[in-house]
Amino acid sequence: MNIRRGWLVLPALLLAGCIAAPTADPGNVTVAPAADPGIVAVTPPVFEDRSDDVTKVLTYYAHLRQLTGAELAREHESARRALAKTRSDANRLRYALLLTLPGAPPTEEPRVQELLEPVTRNGDSALRGLAILMTAFLQEQRRLETGAQGLQQKLDALLTLERNMTRDGSGTRKR
Repeated sequence: MNIRRGWLVLPALLLAGCIAAPTADPGNVTVAPAADPGIVAVTPPVFEDRSDDVTKVLTYYAHLRQLTGAELAREHESARRALAKTRSDANRLRYALLLTLPGAPPTEEPRVQELLEPVTRNGDSALRGLAILMTAFLQEQRRLETGAQGLQQKLDALLTLERNMTRDGSGTRKR
């Protein structure tokens, strides 16, 4: 009988310990006294809504995808001038997005990484997460392109070997 009571009391003690034990880093959590002294009301942390900045950047990217060549060139120049005037996180991402559009030369990748690096280091930036995502995407793209180049070299070597073998006529090595 004592063991059964122990199993019934143990969850109650654990719950009481969780409520009474302070957390090491409470962050923005606030604890307010409730009407019943045995119950503690916990208000969840308030997170700053930064989605508006990210939404604007993503909407801008969708707009860029619809531009014609001449309009895109004008937008490219406009973004470059805005970045030269004010080196804000938004202007950095705006220019980086233009440089990563499909059809952009791969030689622009180092410049894009250079543009994104200060944004990824800025912990207060609303656009930090998007900059980190873009950086990871660019690194993965570079890794895939390197792998594709290696595979192309192997394919070219096999084609050369096949041509040499068919030129010999028999396709087998002579001893």
